[in-house]
Amino acid sequence: MTDQIGSETNPLRVAIFGSGPAGFYAVGELLKQKDTAIRVDLFDRLPTPYGLVRGGVAPDHQKIKAVIRQYEKFASRPGFRFFGNVTFGEDIRLADTLAHYHQVLFSTGAESDRQLGIPGEDLAGSDPATIFVGWYNGHPDYRDLNYDLSNVERVAVIGNGNVAMDVARILARSIEELSKTDIADYALEALKKSAVKEIYLLGRRGPAQAAFTNPEIRELTEMPITDLVVEPKDLELDEANAEFLAQATEPVHQRNMDILTAQIPKGEGTAPRKIRARFFVSPVELYGTERVEGMKLEKNRLVKDDSGTLRARGTGEYEELPNIQMVFRSIGYKGHPLKDVPFDERSGIIPNQTGRVIDPETQTPIERLYVAGWIKRGPSGVVGTNKPDAIETVGLMLEDLQQGKVPNTINASDEAVPALLAEKSVRYVSFADWKYLDQIEVESGKKVGKPREKMTTVAEMLAALDTQTLQAAAK
Repeated sequence: MTDQIGSETNPLRVAIFGSGPAGFYAVGELLKQKDTAIRVDLFDRLPTPYGLVRGGVAPDHQKIKAVIRQYEKFASRPGFRFFGNVTFGEDIRLADTLAHYHQVLFSTGAESDRQLGIPGEDLAGSDPATIFVGWYNGHPDYRDLNYDLSNVERVAVIGNGNVAMDVARILARSIEELSKTDIADYALEALKKSAVKEIYLLGRRGPAQAAFTNPEIRELTEMPITDLVVEPKDLELDEANAEFLAQATEPVHQRNMDILTAQIPKGEGTAPRKIRARFFVSPVELYGTERVEGMKLEKNRLVKDDSGTLRARGTGEYEELPNIQMVFRSIGYKGHPLKDVPFDERSGIIPNQTGRVIDPETQTPIERLYVAGWIKRGPSGVVGTNKPDAIETVGLMLEDLQQGKVPNTINASDEAVPALLAEKSVRYVSFADWKYLDQIEVESGKKVGKPREKMTTVAEMLAALDTQTLQAAAK
C-alpha cells in the first residue's frame, strides 16, 4: 500500500512553470508547510530565474530587485529544485508533467502586448513597450534588436502605467546615471548616441485617473537633464473629475494631481530634454512612408458608463503630433497560450476560479491544474501583489490534497524528470548553475562600476557552464 501523499516517504510533488515573483512566492508558501512534506520543482524557459524582476524591472530601480534575496532563501529550503532552460509544451508536455507531479501550477506571466488597432501601427519605429524594456534589460528574446536613437529626437509613449513610465524615464536619464545600473551594455552604448529631446507620455484619461504612482511621477520631476512639462488645461477639473477625486478612497489620485500642478509654474523649464505629459488624448493614426513620421490624436472627455466608471470618449476634435520618429505602446498585456492548457484569448489569461484552472465550457475545475500571478488575474499590481495571490492559490492546492483530489499514481522518483529531460537531450540549468552565472555577472559588473554585467544570450550562459564543467573535470 502506498503511503499517504504529503508524508515524508511520499511527499506532495508540485511542478511550477514560470520563475517570476508569483512562482517564487508559491515556492515559499509550499515549502513552509510543517504538516505536509512537499517537493517543488520550478521550471523556466530561460536559464535565469526571477522573471520580470530580472527582465522587466527598470535598471534604475535597483531597490525593487532586492526582493531576489527573499527568493534565494526560498530556493535554499529542502525540497526545492530549479530547472531552467526548459520550455513547457516543447521540452516537457502536460502529459509528462502530470505523470510525474501530483499538482501543476502555472505562473507564466503576461508577456505579450495589446495592440491599438489603428492605421500605421505596424510601421517601422512602432513597437510594444515590452520589447524595448526587454532589449535594455538584456532579455535573450530581444537582445538582437537594433534601436538606433542617434537620429531620433521625438518619441511618443502611449499609456501611463508602470511600463510606460519606465520607458520614458530610461530615454530621459543621463548616461552618468544609467552607467551605474545593470542596463545591458549594448543598450547603454545605443543610449550614449541618443538624440532624443522630447518624450510624449500620452494618457487617454485624465491625470486624476492615471495609472502611475506618486513616486513614479515625482521621479520625473527630479531628473538632472530632463524637465517634466504639463499643460495647464489638462489639470482643469470638470464636474466628472472633481466628483472622481471627491469620492476617491485612496490619496494617490489627489497627490498625483498636486505633483503635476506644482510643475505648472516651471513652464518649459531649462533642461535639454523634455517629458511632455499629455492627458485626455488617444492616438487614432500613425503615419509615415517607410517608418513612423508622426501621429494623429483625438481629444477625449470622460463619461460615466452604466457601472459608474469614468471612460474616455472621443470628442471628434483632432490634433497632429508631427516629427514623431519612434512610438512605444503600453496599453495592456496578456499571457501566452500554453499547449494543452485552456486559454481565454479575450482576457489573455488561463481561465480559473481564484486559482483553480477551469474548463471554459463546463466552468468546472480541472483537477491538479492551478495558476498564480498575471496569467491568473491579468497584468495588475506590483511585484508584492503576487504574494497574496500565490498564497491564495497554494491554499486551494492544499485544500484539494486534504479532500483527496490528488491521485497516488504518479512516478514519484527524484530522478524521473532529470532522466526524461536527458532522454530528450534537454540541457537544463540547476539553481547551483544559476548561482555560478550570477557570480560571473556580479564580478564582471564590479569591474565597470555596475551591480552586474548581464549575460544576454542563452548560448553565452551555457558556454560559461560548459567551461566550468571542463575546469572541474580537469582538477
